Formats: sequence, structure tokens, C-alpha cells
Amino acid sequence: MQSIIDKIAEWLKDILIDGIVGNLSGMFDNVNTQVGEIAGEVGKTPLQWNSGVFSMIQTLSETVIIPIAGLILAFVMCYELIQMVIDRNNLHDMDTWMFFKWVFKTFVAVLLVTNTFSIIMGVFDVAQHVVNQSAGVIISDAGIDLASAIPDMETRLQAMELGPLFGLWFQSIFVGITMKALSVCIFIIIYGRMLEIYLMTSLGPIPLATMVNREWGSMGKNYLKSLLALGFQAFLIMVCVGIYAVLVQNIATETDIIAAIWACMGYTVLLCFTLFKTGSLSKAIFNAH
Repeated sequence: MQSIIDKIAEWLKDILIDGIVGNLSGMFDNVNTQVGEIAGEVGKTPLQWNSGVFSMIQTLSETVIIPIAGLILAFVMCYELIQMVIDRNNLHDMDTWMFFKWVFKTFVAVLLVTNTFSIIMGVFDVAQHVVNQSAGVIISDAGIDLASAIPDMETRLQAMELGPLFGLWFQSIFVGITMKALSVCIFIIIYGRMLEIYLMTSLGPIPLATMVNREWGSMGKNYLKSLLALGFQAFLIMVCVGIYAVLVQNIATETDIIAAIWACMGYTVLLCFTLFKTGSLSKAIFNAH
């Protein structure tokens, strides 16, 4: 009877070991794919990311938003002229230079509105250059496969009892499901950033139309700050990926399989959290006074 029980236990043990190795082999595939694509995605300008969407946004901005920006610009410059005249002692102290100043301001404002897309593309070209330069320094190879990273895994599993193997099998299933959810989170963060860039780009002419006025100019200044924050958010994302890549390289030195599994999960959760925080962090940096 004891031999039959031992055979059943050995059979269950072999099934559990095969299941654990199978779960660990593909556990981080989705995350590895998403992390590997981050450097390529954040290094693209809005035009490079999707030329079709960019053309649609540009057409909408030029045909719908720029006329509205022109009306706002006319109001702002009329307000600027009235303010300049009133400030000169109710028309008793008039200088001709103030009208040249007003004409120059109007010229600059029209130039900003009509070249909105060139200004926006300039910001993202600079950000892309920074990301491309950092790619050669930051380690971006964040791929990890526990089944191959931990040496003699099957030998270690064979030495474990049936109870711990059951626990490890359930843990590998739970962590695998969590990894799939985290890969979706990484996808949402990276693609959501680009959608936010397109939305901000579409309304660019309106805040830039207010740049030359002292009272209304804060709208345009805040818009440029937000634009710079979105552009250089890509650099912070690259730094996050580099930190994650350095951390997961230490997984191969783990002697405890369970600790290695939870360490990988912890690093991935940390990556998702920091990627989510890069948006608010970059805005805080560029909005700091």
C-alpha cells in the first residue's frame, strides 16, 4: 500500500513540477514584450508614432481651432491696446513708440499662432534627441525568464516536498495572472501618454494666442510647461526602465525560487507605479517656481 501511495505522490510531484516550470517559462513574456517596446514608443514624435492620427489632428487644428484662436487673438490684442492707452494717464501722455510696440506684439502673436505645430514639433524633437542619447547609457534589456535564469530549477523542485510544491504552483498561477494585468497597465500608460499629447496638440493655437499679454499670458506659459513635461516624461520613463532592468538582472543570483518569483512581481509592480507617477512628476518639475 505504501508503494502505491509513493507512486501517486511521485506522479503528482512530476505534474506539479511540469506545471510550475511551464508557468514560470511564460510568466513574464507579456511584461518583457511591453517593457521592450517602451524605449521605441516613447522615443517617437507624434508624427512618427502615427502619421494618420497626426494628420487628422493637424487638419482639425488648422480648420477648426486656428479660426477660434484668431478671434481670441483679436480680443487679446484689442484689450492690450486699450490697456496700453489707459496706462498712459488717460490719453494725456501719449508716445508713438507704444503703437510700434503693440504692432510688434501683434506680429509675434500671429507668428506663434500660425506656427503652432512647428513649435510643438520642436519641443518633441528635442525630447526625442534626449531619449535617443540616453538609450545608449540606460540598460534597456529587461527580459527575464525564471525557468532559465535560475540554474538547476528542476533539481531544486525535485528536492521539495509535495505540500510546498502545491503552494508554489498556486503562487505561480496567481503571479502569472497578475503579470498579464500589469502588462495591460504598462500598455495603457505608454499609449495613454501619446493620446494625451495628441489632445494637447489639437488645442495648441488657443493658449499660444494669449502669450503676449501680461494678464492672459499665463495660459500660454502653462501650456508650454505642460508640453515640455509631456515631452521629457519620455526620459523619466527611460530611467524607470533602466532601473527595472538593473533590478531584474539580480534575479539569477536568487537561491530561493519563491523569493525570485515574488521579487520579479515586486519589481514589475514598482515599474508600473513609477511609470504612472512620471506624468505628475514631470509636470511638478516644469511647473516648479
